[in-house]
Amino acid sequence: MDDWNDLRLVLAIARNGNLTGAAKELAVNHSTAFRRLGALEETLGVRLFERLPGGIYAPTQAGERMAATAERIETETAALDREIVGRDRSLTGRLRVTSSETLAYRLLTAQIARFRQVHPGIVVELVIDNRILSLSRREADIALRVSRPREGDLHGRKLSDVAWTAYGSKGLVEGGAPVRSPADLAAFPVIGWEEGARGINAADWLAEHVPPSAFAYRTNSIVNQLVAAKAGIGAAVLPCYLGDAEPDLIRLVPEPIPELGRELWIVTHADLRRTGRVRAFLDVVGEGLAAERPLLTGLRPAS
Repeated sequence: MDDWNDLRLVLAIARNGNLTGAAKELAVNHSTAFRRLGALEETLGVRLFERLPGGIYAPTQAGERMAATAERIETETAALDREIVGRDRSLTGRLRVTSSETLAYRLLTAQIARFRQVHPGIVVELVIDNRILSLSRREADIALRVSRPREGDLHGRKLSDVAWTAYGSKGLVEGGAPVRSPADLAAFPVIGWEEGARGINAADWLAEHVPPSAFAYRTNSIVNQLVAAKAGIGAAVLPCYLGDAEPDLIRLVPEPIPELGRELWIVTHADLRRTGRVRAFLDVVGEGLAAERPLLTGLRPAS
């Protein structure tokens, strides 16, 4: 084994359970990943994965052994990378930040613009992804997350609570009954997540409080749910920082819904917290977002 890329390929396939996900993780196309795996198995003279129905790749004993070794090497190289970068006090270079779609749309991009005015030598690369990217593996240097980090090697601080409630267009509100409880939302056509979505706080809450017959439109994008609500398609459950800033929307439930409340955290790896550009971003953007607490917590009146 003299090529680290071969080990990375095996580890990516083992993690994703298929070639499609592995190819996306490694930024190569599917046919390249397929060809490289075939060549590696031929060179080694052993099958590393069993091909199962549905495109599933299950590691053999040899594949598990290779993936475990690759993961250990990845952990060591990532730690070395963080240690070296963590000593960098310069205010130049690239900074990779990850955030949700809604935060980037409403608040974060404006704060990045302010940050760039103060530190023009730092190039910010924003990865908009609702998944939790690994800071240990340097998938990102800084993350904006809606929950307290649980990993012990992360450093972060809470910026604000994040309130949610239900919104609708003025035309929708004029034609419907008043909403006195979450169950009353069923009187309106409702905008929701794709059917069967699980593990998303708002989607689970809607599934619990709104019957399937009430849903008029479904999408896995909160920004698109906002656009659909403004278009009058139905009622949508949105974070207050998204809904309250829209003059075309009215709160259907006047107060934030407690069960939907989240937290906003800014997080980095402990090894990177003293890096110059990371420290600068935590200070400038962290303070800028914290100043938006009235909007984030739903205390700012709706337009």
